[in-house]
Amino acid sequence: MGVLEEAKGKVKQAAGDLTDNETLKAEGEAQAAKGAEERKETEARAEAKLHEKKAEMYDAKQEAVED
Repeated sequence: MGVLEEAKGKVKQAAGDLTDNETLKAEGEAQAAKGAEERKETEARAEAKLHEKKAEMYDAKQEAVED
């Protein structure tokens, strides 16, 4: 799940800002970006599953009408 990764990255970014540590800040930015992409992927998969279930439901309704 990307949400946790994204949050950890943001914490690292903030720590890098506070300590004036550019390496830590850059690491946090990369981790947050990775987490955001993972979160988007998870959301897209969930949406795709929802569409698949809806299609199955419509198929079942169509079969019931045809019988």
